Amino acid sequence: MEVRLRRSTGDATGVDLLVVPVVEGGAARAAARVGTRIGPVLRRRMRAVDFQGRADEMLVHHGERSLALCGVGPAGAGAEAWSRAGGRARQEAERQRARRVGLLVPDTSDSPDLVAAFVEGFRLAGYRFSGYAAAAEQRPRVERLTILAEARARTGELPRRLTAIDALVPEVFRARDFVNEPASVATPRYLADRVEALARDVPGLEADIWDPDRIAREGLTGLLAVARGSREEPRFITLRWAPSGARRRIVLVGKGITFDSGGLSLKPPKSMETMKYDMAGGAAVLAAVTVAARRRLPVAVTAHVPATENLPGGRAQKPGDVIRFMNGKSVEVLNTDAEGRLVLADALALAARTRPDALVDLATLTGACRVALGSLIAGVLGNDDALVDRLVNAGRTAGEQVWPLPLVREYRDDLKSPIADLRNVGGEAGTIIGALFLQEFVDGVPWAHLDIAGPAFSDKDLPLAPRGGTGFGVRLLVRYLEDVAAG
Repeated sequence: MEVRLRRSTGDATGVDLLVVPVVEGGAARAAARVGTRIGPVLRRRMRAVDFQGRADEMLVHHGERSLALCGVGPAGAGAEAWSRAGGRARQEAERQRARRVGLLVPDTSDSPDLVAAFVEGFRLAGYRFSGYAAAAEQRPRVERLTILAEARARTGELPRRLTAIDALVPEVFRARDFVNEPASVATPRYLADRVEALARDVPGLEADIWDPDRIAREGLTGLLAVARGSREEPRFITLRWAPSGARRRIVLVGKGITFDSGGLSLKPPKSMETMKYDMAGGAAVLAAVTVAARRRLPVAVTAHVPATENLPGGRAQKPGDVIRFMNGKSVEVLNTDAEGRLVLADALALAARTRPDALVDLATLTGACRVALGSLIAGVLGNDDALVDRLVNAGRTAGEQVWPLPLVREYRDDLKSPIADLRNVGGEAGTIIGALFLQEFVDGVPWAHLDIAGPAFSDKDLPLAPRGGTGFGVRLLVRYLEDVAAG
């Protein structure tokens, strides 16, 4: 979709639908801004339906000009509210079959951040994955968004923010595509091939793909153990952005289980229906590194994605098996459905050897986190309070909320094994136990774990994403990397 900046006038020719964000209590002012001829008509309609500009309110008027007044909530509403309003505006534009949409920018001094959030939401809400439908959707899509702004907005912060959105949105869509592809298509080799192609297309990106032989030589025993039940070969995928002069070095690790049946600890059939999304963490970290490269952020960032299927084949690992990891620790596998932590342990131990400034992993790790926080909020745990706080703040700014959970030291006893250093399951606090297991492999490096089991996939349409993969974590990680780059 093309995005243009144009001088704001009373004339909105060239658009099929003019969208006007309305702050709660500012309906009359919004009516005045769209012109003296149509203003009185709008004010009467507002009074008739009690339109105030509250969040989730939408008033559509068809006359000599088609308008959509989009409520954003109270005057103090932040970027997330404006982003959600932008998503609703996109949905309305497509209901109205508008190909060319105009956005009338508010003339407030703090509008660049809010307008950028509105545009980001408008663009994110346009995602569709319909590559396997027998009949493609025939409804016209929005082809162009024209932002009508005063001169100071067109030459100030807003253009820079729009450029950043241009780099971000396609990568969120790529992450969603990876998740939404059937697992028989999006295999570990498929992901690896796509990452190699991405590195060729984006200047400065470097990809390094390890096949099973290299994985074995490097001692990634957890990944090999999980992969044993599948005919699909595993891959260890690394994507790197390393600009010269970078003062900080960040490693991101993403769980890349392209399909999770539970292995021999087989899941019920209903629970397997969406298990193609078990690689959403891997998709998110790959997208975040790509955005950093596209935007030339002055921070070195590496993504590691251990990718495999978890299936109950004849060679599959068995409950009671013991794995010895590269850091020397042995793990008794009591539940093969707790496989994500086994492949993440490899990647975390490998990353910790390089002593980065921070290590962050994303994983659809535990159903317990979804039970605790629902489908909209991720959990975050870590060994460094400052890092956890930065991620919480990044999520709040980006509109991807995360909630801190404690790493309860006493629960570590639930991971004790009579025959190994650890076992891979234990205790009642599933999300905390999973994080405590991962902590055993970070070797004291500042680390945070994001459990995105809830928000990575939605079974219903959301304001910024249709049903399916949401791309959760991409915007949060990019905001975090921006913060790191800023010092």
